[in-house]
Amino acid sequence: RRQGWEHYDPNSSRTWVTSSSKIDEETAASIAAENSREGLRDIPSESSPLIMKSILRASASSQGDREISSNTVETNGSEVHSDGNPWIALKEMFTDSKVNILFVFLPFAYYSHAAKWSDGSIFVLNFLAMVPLASMLGVFTEELAAHTNDVIGGLINATFGNAVELVVAIQALLAEDYRVVQASLIGSVFSNLLLVLGMCFFCGGLKYPEQEFIPQGAVASIALLGFNGLAMLLPSQFDNLNGENSGTNEVDLTIMSRIGSILLILMYGLMLFFQLKTHVYLFEGDHDMMALIPFHWALIGLVLITAIVTVLSDYLVGSIDGFCEQFHMGRSFVGVIILPIVGNAVEHISAVSVAMKNKMDLAIGVALGSAVQISLFVLPVVVVSGWATGKEMTLNFPSYEVYLYLISVVIVSLCLQNHRSNWLEGALLVSTYAMIALGIYFEADIAPKS
Repeated sequence: RRQGWEHYDPNSSRTWVTSSSKIDEETAASIAAENSREGLRDIPSESSPLIMKSILRASASSQGDREISSNTVETNGSEVHSDGNPWIALKEMFTDSKVNILFVFLPFAYYSHAAKWSDGSIFVLNFLAMVPLASMLGVFTEELAAHTNDVIGGLINATFGNAVELVVAIQALLAEDYRVVQASLIGSVFSNLLLVLGMCFFCGGLKYPEQEFIPQGAVASIALLGFNGLAMLLPSQFDNLNGENSGTNEVDLTIMSRIGSILLILMYGLMLFFQLKTHVYLFEGDHDMMALIPFHWALIGLVLITAIVTVLSDYLVGSIDGFCEQFHMGRSFVGVIILPIVGNAVEHISAVSVAMKNKMDLAIGVALGSAVQISLFVLPVVVVSGWATGKEMTLNFPSYEVYLYLISVVIVSLCLQNHRSNWLEGALLVSTYAMIALGIYFEADIAPKS
């Protein structure tokens, strides 16, 4: 910030520089080198362009003494930044990201359901409208977390980081469409684990021959994903043995899944304790992040966006069958490949952007962090929610999907083992995702497994 970069946003076409500081190329190169050596090693939650702005701003502010800008003001006891006017900050939240232009589809999404348009039209319009909503949900979540301490902020990010996926899954659960629940959740993991991480490696590798990253966080994430794979493998295998008089019935599978879900949530809680308490030094980076809007604004925004997502996701789930029939697609392909785009599109862009700026620790944190949240938090919470509402949702996924999941985890772990990345490893991960998508596309729809 002392160099005049307090408003630098790598994802915006506008970069503001204070009139009192003029940055030449040598100074810019020096700051970039310092940031590259220091690294950014956190972000256990969803990401967005504004989150990247906050993290990069915090990284710059941590390098030596800095002047407090006149653009920083106190609002309700919290530090709020953006030219002393939170209204300007709120406007920037909605205008900085180009994805938010999709908000134009929001009224059409609602009207398409009210006017009883075709299921194909309802699905497409609600799908497009939910992409910017997911982006703003992440922004308001991060703003709310910025008003709290590290522990509370981490819990807020953990709870709302994948709110869109959670809402869509619960809506499908209440409709007893268990296949869509399973497909959308495991599809989100595939998307983050293979497509996002692979594009980060590939695009970053085109600019840098090799990119190094801190191994501890990545190794822990891969181990946790493997643990989740075990929780899904056991019910699947016992179900396959049913035809061979294994003595295991549906009630046993349900009990096994519910106990496994409790263990997954417990392990996720232990991971948060590891990140936020005992080993916080491994995940430092955004402790000085400043809020851009007041606390109650962020809370109201979070509640409103969540309510709108809940309504649109209900329309989306209800139109899946008609969409599949109209466009001749399998329900599994829609769940595994198409639906994850809603919640992951913005973080895909953000992760690739920072990877191309040689911030590979941050990019890996976005990809693997989101995959871990889906596997160890969203999935078991959906199973427990089914338990509470009398829906027999289990971890009994189709066997081949569990095998694909475990093979994907193994491939990613092999790519991470040397603590360096390159474009070839990125191409491998993206090709793996494309191969899985090809197989899912030609998969015959199966009956939902409860």
